[in-house]
Amino acid sequence: MRAVLAIPDLRTRRNRGAAAEALMQKVAGVPLLVRVIATAARAGVDSVLIIWPDGVSPKMLESCTEFSLLKNVQVDTLPWPVPFDPRCAAHWTAIAGRLEDQFLWLPWNCVTHKHAIARLSPSRVRPVTWESPALVNSRAVLCEATFRIRSDQPTKGVAVTSPATVQAAERFLVTNSGKPTDGIYSNFNRRLCRPVVRLLSHTRVSPNAITLAGLVVAIAGAFLFARGSYLYYVSGAVLFFVSGLFDEMDGMIARLKFRESAFGTWFEGFVDNVTYLAVFAGIIAGLHREYGAWPVKCGIALIIGCVFSVVVIAVQRKLATSPDRPHEYSGRINQLMEADSANLFSRVARQIHIFVKKGVLVHYLLLFTVVGALPIFLWLAAIGSNLTWIGALYFTRRFFPRPSLQAARDIQAA
Repeated sequence: MRAVLAIPDLRTRRNRGAAAEALMQKVAGVPLLVRVIATAARAGVDSVLIIWPDGVSPKMLESCTEFSLLKNVQVDTLPWPVPFDPRCAAHWTAIAGRLEDQFLWLPWNCVTHKHAIARLSPSRVRPVTWESPALVNSRAVLCEATFRIRSDQPTKGVAVTSPATVQAAERFLVTNSGKPTDGIYSNFNRRLCRPVVRLLSHTRVSPNAITLAGLVVAIAGAFLFARGSYLYYVSGAVLFFVSGLFDEMDGMIARLKFRESAFGTWFEGFVDNVTYLAVFAGIIAGLHREYGAWPVKCGIALIIGCVFSVVVIAVQRKLATSPDRPHEYSGRINQLMEADSANLFSRVARQIHIFVKKGVLVHYLLLFTVVGALPIFLWLAAIGSNLTWIGALYFTRRFFPRPSLQAARDIQAA
């Protein structure tokens, strides 16, 4: 899909300063124009036509397109002698040869998120406003509009026009830096993280560094658990909760600064697994101090369940996603379970699978620890970890059958 982006004559805007300053000012650590194009690219845009007036230096635009964030986007530039007016059919007619039958109108200073763009519905009429992204049919802009037609509501976003709106845009981005599949627990965690994420977005701290910091905090919590008293248990649970917030922040920063990667997803999963093993080992050691041998026996069952779950889920992730998009695993499995809702196990799993997520587990570990029910938590975790790998194995065979098995099923169905 192609996007069309028209840059106005920024010299006429007294509050904007130079064109380069206006276009390249950083919003959450990313230059404005780069962010606008990169957001569209995440929503499926593969080429962008930038219409620029005489007041904008071609070299500045070239430097913009050299950013690594735009390496997979074809950027074409078109000099324009006067400010491009999207309300003027004559201007559209002059570039008709560069338009696709359906294109994305992309305001140069509108900060939004990829899901808002991806949800746009195609429109055969002119947008009510040109201040928001719109999915437009080329025929709608190549003829003069004689009357106003109501269309979809404008896309959510913030138009950057001043330093104050830069801050508003950053707050908007942080608020929307989660995932559509986030539940009540993740949303609560992200609310706690927002001030820190806004601060970190202006630094060079990487998502992987945040992930690693969360691991350090969790290991410290594991050592506290291993001391074997109520006060140490609560302190360890609090640190584990904080490590869960780090786990939220690394993803928020990655999405906010377009730094998602296959390695980052793998590294986050690896750190989560190490975190679980470390904290569970600390809990087992601490309860062993208090209760003797039974926590060790229960803990062995827990560790075995965790190891099996890691292996089976790794295989399932490989089958469910492409190598360069492993972060889509959770959404993909949710879609498959929803489509398979006629199956009892799929219906039940969709309701309870969230409890194995770190963002949810940190809440319940803290709750069980505070009320003095840590032994019950260990027992439930041992059962849950083994049910997790058994369920994952079942759904792997159900959703991703081997070719020979699938052929046999097709023959039976015929």
